Amino acid sequence: MLSMKAKYGLLAVLALARERDKKLVLISELAERENIPQKFLEQILRELKNLGMLESKVGKRGGYHLNKSPHAITIGQIVRAIDGPLAPVSCVSKTAYSRCPECRDEYSCAIRLVMKDVRDAISQILDGTTLAEALERSDQAAREKKNILMYHI
Repeated sequence: MLSMKAKYGLLAVLALARERDKKLVLISELAERENIPQKFLEQILRELKNLGMLESKVGKRGGYHLNKSPHAITIGQIVRAIDGPLAPVSCVSKTAYSRCPECRDEYSCAIRLVMKDVRDAISQILDGTTLAEALERSDQAAREKKNILMYHI
């Protein structure tokens, strides 16, 4: 399950992607707009900055912005940066593999085989979706909602 920390991180990074033309976004502005506790947001953004995903400037005209284009950052990269591996069990993780201590035959383990499919499906979607694509999907849904509401009025 996606942690609140990862959800807040995604909200913040998507907001920064939407504000790509604006040089820097203040943490206080971002926290208020996205309804994220500011102290928690500071911690998340600091982590993403330390991983090279964001850049920041301190001071009166300071703030955060994406280090790369929204077309070059995937949802999967953000989720992994905050929550760690996508795998539901460690024996199918590509980045944090460890054998399950109770497992007798990892090769034919039914749980492992199903969880590998789950990991692969999650990875395909999250790693195949950029911030730019996620924003476009959101914008499309907003346009559709507006059309539906206008039709019913």
